[in-house]
Amino acid sequence: MKNNLKVLYEDNHIIVVLKPINVLSQSDITGDLDMLTMVKNYVKEKYNKPGNVYIGLVHRLDRPTGGIMVFARTSKAAKRLSEQIKKKEFKKSYLAVVRNLKNDRGILENYIKKVDNSSVITDEENGKYAKLYYEKIKDKNNLSLVKIDLETGRHHQIRVQFKNINSPLYGDQKYGIKDKEQLALFAYKLEFIHPVTKENLVFKIYPNYGIFKEFKECFK
Repeated sequence: MKNNLKVLYEDNHIIVVLKPINVLSQSDITGDLDMLTMVKNYVKEKYNKPGNVYIGLVHRLDRPTGGIMVFARTSKAAKRLSEQIKKKEFKKSYLAVVRNLKNDRGILENYIKKVDNSSVITDEENGKYAKLYYEKIKDKNNLSLVKIDLETGRHHQIRVQFKNINSPLYGDQKYGIKDKEQLALFAYKLEFIHPVTKENLVFKIYPNYGIFKEFKECFK
C-alpha cells in the first residue's frame, strides 16, 4: 500500500498526496479502493500504528479528476483546514482541456443545484452560488488548455460551468461529448496555511496523461 501512494509532503499534522485519476476520494457503494482508505493504510503501516488511524477528509476531488489532495492527521488540523476553506484561504487551481473556448480569460458566475449525481445551472432561489476564474494557456486543434482558480467548491462546478458556455471539458462523459476519453481535469496546485506551524505551503504538479500530453510544452 505504501508504494502505491505518491506522498508529496507529510508531518505529524497533515499529509499531502497525489490522487490518481478514476480513484474515489472516499468510499461509496461501489466498494472500490479510495484515497481516504489508502492514506489510512499508509500511515498505519509506515508508523506501525495499532487500531484505527485518524485521517480527516477536508476536501474532495471527483472520481475521474486527478490531482493534489491534503488530508489531516489530527482533528485539530482538520478543523483548522476546514476553517480555511470557509474563509477562502484554501486555494485550489486546476488545469483543464476544453472545447470551443472563445475568450482568453474570464469569470464564470452561476447558481448550481445538485440533482442526484449531476448538477445543473439554475437561479439564485434554487441553487448555490458558484464562481471561478479561468485563463487560456494554449490553443490546439479546437481545444484549449486552461488554468482555473476556484472561488467556490460546488458539485461538478467546473464541468457544469464550462458546459454552460458551450465549452465542455474534453472527455467529460456526463456533461460533454461521450467519446470514451479520459476527463481532462487535474488539480495541479494547492495552497494553504499549515494548520499548526502557520507556514504558507504551495504544492504543484503537472498532469502527464491523456490529452494533457498534447500540451506538455506548457508544463514548465
